[in-house]
Amino acid sequence: MTEQLSPGSTDHSTDCSTDEEADQALAREVFVSLATRWAPLVLDALSGRTLRFTELLGEVAGVSHKMLTQTLRALERDGIVRRVVHPTVPPRVDYSLTGTGAELLATVHGLCGWSRVHGAAVRLARVRFDAAAAVPAAASATVSAAGEGHGTGAR
Repeated sequence: MTEQLSPGSTDHSTDCSTDEEADQALAREVFVSLATRWAPLVLDALSGRTLRFTELLGEVAGVSHKMLTQTLRALERDGIVRRVVHPTVPPRVDYSLTGTGAELLATVHGLCGWSRVHGAAVRLARVRFDAAAAVPAAASATVSAAGEGHGTGAR
């Protein structure tokens, strides 16, 4: 039996508006993990394929050995990346996306697409905001400078 929504109600099964504190805390932790510089690039590099560590180093331009290791460990811990160690000499380690990771990749690609489409508007909004915020600060500094040396203080 499927649950029917009453008029005006909203299905929150796919958003982050849950009342469960533990779920919210976990969502924040995962967002922080994914909001790193390298995580989206690693996910994209592993899209539909399995790569070894050195191959990932070559695919993710600019990432250091240390940062790739940290990123892969965090993604593996969250069940997004699968790490398979093959018992060979020397050992071979393969990385791939789990089902959860592949599903997440669609969301990451969606965010990347959104930022490509709306990037100019975001940059313009930031410029306007910063300019508006600078005007009151400049006016306040002018008033403070004009009042210096008057009243209490220097004689």
